[in-house]
Amino acid sequence: MIRYIVRRILQAVPLLFIISVVFYVLMRNMGDPLATMGGRSMTRASDRERLSRQLGLDKPVLLQYFYWLVGNDWAKVDLDGDGIAESNGTRQGVLRGDLGTSLVNRGVPVEQVIWDRLPNTLILMVPSEILIIVLSLIVGVYSALRQYSLLDHAVTTVSFVGYSMPIFFIALLSMYIFAVNFKRWGLPYLPTVGMFDPQVGKTFEQVSLHMILPIFSLSFISLASYSRYIRGTMLEVLSQDYIRTARAKGLPRREIILVHALKNASLPIVTVVGLDLPTLLAGAIVTERIFAWPGMGRLFLDHLSRGDAPVVMGILMMVSVAVVAFQLITDITYAWLDPRIRYE
Repeated sequence: MIRYIVRRILQAVPLLFIISVVFYVLMRNMGDPLATMGGRSMTRASDRERLSRQLGLDKPVLLQYFYWLVGNDWAKVDLDGDGIAESNGTRQGVLRGDLGTSLVNRGVPVEQVIWDRLPNTLILMVPSEILIIVLSLIVGVYSALRQYSLLDHAVTTVSFVGYSMPIFFIALLSMYIFAVNFKRWGLPYLPTVGMFDPQVGKTFEQVSLHMILPIFSLSFISLASYSRYIRGTMLEVLSQDYIRTARAKGLPRREIILVHALKNASLPIVTVVGLDLPTLLAGAIVTERIFAWPGMGRLFLDHLSRGDAPVVMGILMMVSVAVVAFQLITDITYAWLDPRIRYE
């Protein structure tokens, strides 16, 4: 197993290199970071030329990528033209653990920009993923055990309806029902924007209330797809010969379902969960935008629109590394769930 893990890590190095090259070239051709440095006023031609030279934006894209990767020797520039040198976007290089500094947030390290938003995203995404996994296991297993029952048909109908709806429609519909209409009817209504009420402050109760609608919107579609997937794998496993043998031996029904059936049916589910977990770090762009949640999704969208390559590259590479890491964890989980799987 150790040799397999080392081999997978070594294989990930050239993969991440290729991903970083593609992302960087695309990023440099998608926006102009100098266009927004003047705030609401247009950047003057003289300032544009000076900043382009000082930030290295006048150089070829691949040379800019090289500076971003391994660093450069022009770590201080005059961003404001006031004679005061400030940190630029590429200091020591990503290979030395330095993601650079934001071009939008003047001189602020990319690590700090990401860290300011990452906890907000995890507060929203981790409970959503736990809720999705737990409820989908309960609903999917129960539907498989009660195949073609009234509840199974109801769950199937709700799942297909939920899976066919776009996330923005569910988010807006939940806001209309649980915020607008509930307030109109005189019922306790839920907040719709932000993490907390500025007049109250960032308390546990405020954050919990503001989380309800975003978590509901995030969980509804995934719960519909997960539960159908679990139902299908459970039905397939329950029809296997070893399940019939376990029943013939007189084993308790709970043991047959939880130990023999669910453990073997969870292998395909682990693949789906392993692909979804890295997206927890990236946040939910549409949901965070609609509910004005200050997370990684909004951060990515805001800085992408303003051409802030260091921040966008930092987010993309963080997610890419997470994908590689979670896929490795998924493979290890396979071997733990099924002793027949060997990687040596």
